[in-house]
Amino acid sequence: MKIGIIGGSGLEDPKILKDAKDIIVKTHFGNPSSPLALGKINGIDVVILSRHGRKHELMPTNVPNQANIHALKEQGCTHIIATSACGSLREDIKPGDFVLADQFIDMTTKRKSTFYEKDHVCHIAMAEPFCKGLRNRLFEAGNKLGYAMHEKGTVVTVEGPRFSTRAESHLWRLMKADIINMSTVPECVLAREAGLCYAVVCMATDYDCFLEGREVNIGEVMAVFKKNAERVKKLLCEVIPAIKFNPECRCRTDIRGAVIS
Repeated sequence: MKIGIIGGSGLEDPKILKDAKDIIVKTHFGNPSSPLALGKINGIDVVILSRHGRKHELMPTNVPNQANIHALKEQGCTHIIATSACGSLREDIKPGDFVLADQFIDMTTKRKSTFYEKDHVCHIAMAEPFCKGLRNRLFEAGNKLGYAMHEKGTVVTVEGPRFSTRAESHLWRLMKADIINMSTVPECVLAREAGLCYAVVCMATDYDCFLEGREVNIGEVMAVFKKNAERVKKLLCEVIPAIKFNPECRCRTDIRGAVIS
């Protein structure tokens, strides 16, 4: 078993890993967003990748999702835990809360969302897009640490890099979305095509602009995200030893029969 971690600022901290080292890799789909940090957490092999680059130089549309997932697959990862800053679309999801998304709504328009671009077509099942077993382990670990955890939620992923208009924010709420981000899709779709268990820890940084008189401010978003970095690292250290390898998880088996030549 090997755990891939896709995250942002703070998660590339080498102190989280034992016997840490960086490697630079290339894939058939180009270069991943960052060097890969290899090491161990509580005796488990871990690979950490910075989604937007280690200096946050990649805007959401330009993240090489195919290369990122393929690189982790090539390193032997069996699971991926992703972290993502998100805006809250519900008053009961407060800034600082963690949401374990169980559904997504894809509002992206410019991203490559499959590994099968020629010669084959992949119709991957996505009714349940996130690994239930991994989400359960994360929820248990977060509760043990005393964090404000939401066991499920629908994330709407938008293209970005701009934030929503107020009309859009109201639309997302009418669509029954609970949180909003710019990163989960197509990352989780590619992970399913690769046969990897995938879950995302969405960290609410602020309320989206559905609240009258409120606008999203990037300074506020980053401030809350940085405060959450240490809490996320504690969550990862807590959950990784509890993860179980299930060869018959649907995350691994859905790709069987999904490809048409």
